[in-house]
Amino acid sequence: MNQTQSLSESRREPSKNEVELQYCRTCILPNTRPGLSLDDDGVCNACRDHSRKVQIDWDARRKDLETIIEQSRSKTGGYDCIIPVSGGKDSTWQVIKCKEYGLNILAVTWRTPGRTRIGQQNLDNLIGLGVDHIDYSIDPRVERVFTLKSFEKTGSTAVAMHMALCSIPLRLAVAMNIPLVVWGESPQMEYGADEDGGDRNQLNHDWCRRHGILQNTTPEDWIDDELTRSDLTPYFLPDEADFKSKNIKSIFLGYYLPWDPEQSLKVSLANGFRVREEGPKVGYYNYADIDCDFISVHHYFKWLKFGFTRLFDNLSIEIRNGRLTREEAMDIAREYGSQYPDEDIERLCEFLQISRERFSQTEERYRNHDIWEQDNGVWKIKNFFIPDWRWT
Repeated sequence: MNQTQSLSESRREPSKNEVELQYCRTCILPNTRPGLSLDDDGVCNACRDHSRKVQIDWDARRKDLETIIEQSRSKTGGYDCIIPVSGGKDSTWQVIKCKEYGLNILAVTWRTPGRTRIGQQNLDNLIGLGVDHIDYSIDPRVERVFTLKSFEKTGSTAVAMHMALCSIPLRLAVAMNIPLVVWGESPQMEYGADEDGGDRNQLNHDWCRRHGILQNTTPEDWIDDELTRSDLTPYFLPDEADFKSKNIKSIFLGYYLPWDPEQSLKVSLANGFRVREEGPKVGYYNYADIDCDFISVHHYFKWLKFGFTRLFDNLSIEIRNGRLTREEAMDIAREYGSQYPDEDIERLCEFLQISRERFSQTEERYRNHDIWEQDNGVWKIKNFFIPDWRWT
């Protein structure tokens, strides 16, 4: 689970009067995906943005990055930057690139309660590349209660995760006077964004307010009899005035350097990163979303709410990069199916201390009836673009 890739997926309860589900004619993503829209030709903004990448002056952006790095290096006698890392191939690549620029790095991880064995192995490998590291664990009771509350209220298992991912690196940057935070891919460049695109290069307070990763909530909204303000301390962003007064830069590396998962994978494999030999945990890649047992459940709810899966995201990236045709991607999607994460749901229920029945009740509450209908007792997506899909 890359520390930023999951930030791009807005999670909300399905509302009534959704737009009619339509799929991009270039890739296989639907217009119901948060941040995605189709133009008059039926092509999504993510595909349009990708096609325009060849027009980007990457040399100029690289020089802008070098300027930011030099300014950051000159402001500190200690750490030059924080890199939020999971141990995945993207964060491995981030560390390698920043070391090439000679930065003194503090790597910071929000420790998922569902960390996998290969996730730990890859994180250990990343640390071994030569960085100091903080593995930030949150009180398990607080994380369990917060995750359960947000799951049942929003249909997302990732509200607590996203808050922690955003806040912990920025809080540490302010507290330790570290002038630069380097995230990975730019979600708005890779998965679709509003046309203004003004926030494609930085993750800050405005970015968190603008995008739906926190379900339009703040930690303040989750304070109650079970969770105090003190309990939720790790989830609060740093004081915005302090953050701005220290002129901390919090940038997406993928805005300044060309971003391709296959290229970052090659670099990471050459530096000790390991893939999941038994195949993908979720989606198409055997190297992504493999460090946490719970991320597959988060992705599964996109199927219920919006009519697409993590597999569709991955295959659409492969289409845009010219490694698959749309027809080939449809064949793969048909073969893989919905990738229902049964074992990971069991693990999540164990962590949340709830029954499978309680999980299933929440699951059905967030099925979007604007796009789903029952046919002889079987749930199907209306007018699904793969007619011979296996509905189970």
